[in-house]
Amino acid sequence: MASFQSSLTNPKHKRNHTSLEVFPLWNTFKAKNLSFPNKRLSPNLSLKTSSCLSNLDSNNIELQQYDQEEKKPLHEMWREIQGCNNWKGLLDPMDSHLRKEIIRYGEFAQSCYDSFDYDPHSKYCGTCKYQPSHFFDKINMLKKGYEMKRYLYATSNINLPNFFQKSKMSNVWSQHANWMGYVAVATDPEEIKRLGRRDIVVAWRGTVTYLEWIHDLQDILHPAHFRDDPNIKIETGFFDMYTKKENNCHYASFSAREQILAEINRLIEKYQGEELSITITGHSLGAALALLSAYDIAEMKLNILHNGKSITKIIPISVFSFAGPRVGNLKFKERCEELGIKVLRVINVHDKVPTVPGIITNEKFLFQKQLEEKFSFAWSYAHVGAELALDHHRSPFLKPNSDLGCAHNLEAHLHLVDGYHGKVRAFRSATGRDVALVNKDSSFLKEEYGVPPFWWQDENKGMVRTSDGQWVLPERPVIEAHPPDTAHHFQQVLKLARARLNLP
Repeated sequence: MASFQSSLTNPKHKRNHTSLEVFPLWNTFKAKNLSFPNKRLSPNLSLKTSSCLSNLDSNNIELQQYDQEEKKPLHEMWREIQGCNNWKGLLDPMDSHLRKEIIRYGEFAQSCYDSFDYDPHSKYCGTCKYQPSHFFDKINMLKKGYEMKRYLYATSNINLPNFFQKSKMSNVWSQHANWMGYVAVATDPEEIKRLGRRDIVVAWRGTVTYLEWIHDLQDILHPAHFRDDPNIKIETGFFDMYTKKENNCHYASFSAREQILAEINRLIEKYQGEELSITITGHSLGAALALLSAYDIAEMKLNILHNGKSITKIIPISVFSFAGPRVGNLKFKERCEELGIKVLRVINVHDKVPTVPGIITNEKFLFQKQLEEKFSFAWSYAHVGAELALDHHRSPFLKPNSDLGCAHNLEAHLHLVDGYHGKVRAFRSATGRDVALVNKDSSFLKEEYGVPPFWWQDENKGMVRTSDGQWVLPERPVIEAHPPDTAHHFQQVLKLARARLNLP
């Protein structure tokens, strides 16, 4: 573990602290994206551009055949795509609806990176760069059909100092908080019709290539305390990030937990009577928060609707997790399964983050259950849900290197999902997703494709020229910390949970 942690301190894993410019994406990449023959690729096989283009016609035919596999529209099978059968029969070969939905939810998680201010020279470092009402417009996601409902914050005064971003300036937006993600809901009628329900999505921010936060993960497990079972335990850093608050900070006056539960309760009340789903997504540490918040929502029985006497409906909760670490012990995994939480974990087999914590004692250890039950072993962790294991060596576009930051990158994961058709099937783009996106936050693409590394950034790094010719970083409008009814809805959550659990 020590050697792994020391390897993560390499400066090349630190993120380039810039983020959003419309970069020209070349048509040649779109052509190459559709240009791989239907034979299995060796991990070491590098296809030349000429041979790629010569197979373009045959692959267009193959892509049409894959499109024809969508025998049912999404609205008729959305529950299977959300994991009601644990994605049995949908992963190998990859179902075309599922692939598109994985990528779509991955893009919600990616939007947290594209909109986050990482720049330590900015007094807004650690916050979102855009007003909630402009968020999806600014990152070109208006066509998703969702409306922003609230931003999520967490206090940075906890023992994960290498994860949080802080400004070097003295006059900053907050000394004690970081923006962590958002809650949005499908509002476009056509999108709701396509999905077959109104979807509530929660997206959590994680890390792109800056991996030093993992040094601060402790193998120490903390009782969840979300129900009366001290044996359900969660990694201490994740628990603190999710539950701690800072009363002296307006943005962290409610914990991330209180914010998410209050907003989910508000939206369920607002759209009662409709077909709903709750989908939570995140990458890296954000994947851990996604699973933790899904567990909390289910444990508090927010997704169980009553008519006063009996259950009338259960809102499905699904997690699309990317490159996430383990979150809790085996008892936590078993409880998530009991609650009906569906988790699909998308990983790169060369990424080390999904192997921690619990390197020695984890779900692969034959006697894990006995260790936990008989000896209360404090360093036992288990992954939750189904796994989609991808291999970046299968993509002819990516460098076959061992750079931990590249292997962990979210855009690289989405690229791999786009080209994945099954364990023994060739890598081939199914959606035409532009490979240039891989280099937004990395330098993972082979140099022969000519895409600059770390190209996603603000024009002039956000500096604008005033009428008198001076270059300045403009002020940003103050963003509302929390809706005024947050306390009311969180108290409603506690009241409902006590009633449904028959507590005084």
